[in-house]
Amino acid sequence: MLRDPPSPAADPAALALAALGWVLADAPRAERLLALTGMTPDMLRGGLTDPAVLGAVLDFLGSHEPDLVAAAQDLRVEPADLMAARERL
Repeated sequence: MLRDPPSPAADPAALALAALGWVLADAPRAERLLALTGMTPDMLRGGLTDPAVLGAVLDFLGSHEPDLVAAAQDLRVEPADLMAARERL
């Protein structure tokens, strides 16, 4: 029996990591993330398990509704799920 993979929405860290992957898939968007957060690529890599870093990624999406909606659509979650994950980190 084939099953859909579990939704990352259940785990806020997993959802934030998925969102980060979505952000980094587009170079201009990735550059904007670094510019607006003040993080360097090394800081980002080193903070993949840090709730503050993951929260900054979700804050980044939450501050630009078109990206929030597009990320949610691609990740197959609701925009509210991304923002709820932010609150749970």
